[in-house]
Amino acid sequence: MADNVRTAVGRAGQSSSGEGDAAAVPSVRQTSEAWESLFRAQVGVMRRIRQDPVFRELPIGEYDVLFNLSRCPTGWTRLNELNNSLLISQPSLSRMVDRLEAKNLIRKRPAESDQRGVELALTDEGRALQRRIGSSHVHRIHEVLAPVLEPAELEQLKALTDKLNARLK
Repeated sequence: MADNVRTAVGRAGQSSSGEGDAAAVPSVRQTSEAWESLFRAQVGVMRRIRQDPVFRELPIGEYDVLFNLSRCPTGWTRLNELNNSLLISQPSLSRMVDRLEAKNLIRKRPAESDQRGVELALTDEGRALQRRIGSSHVHRIHEVLAPVLEPAELEQLKALTDKLNARLK
């Protein structure tokens, strides 16, 4: 049994060669290095994107709320569902929602199915601002990524991140 454990541990520490071994598993080091590279790339891209003058009008975090609301099929979403798409705490999101409501960019209502919950939607002004900032935002993303990655590489990157997202849901 000790030999089986050592063999399994030895395999876990080795990188996968991909030479037909269907059971090949990436090493911890390989996984860690890939994660660090992905994270650092995201930080670098975000630093460039945050420099877009359009985010002086509305901070990127607030824009992210408007963007996520713009993707709601019914136009409304629950506050806790919105929070699943963001990297901020529920209390921080609640404060941000209050600021966006005060700016007349979103509106709130009690949830139809549960009066304790809150649902959110964009106002017409919020939708217009999201579209205007969004247009500038996607052009800035293109300016940052297009000179670095070829079309096939962008497709590969999307496929890989889609695969990660699908497994993490």
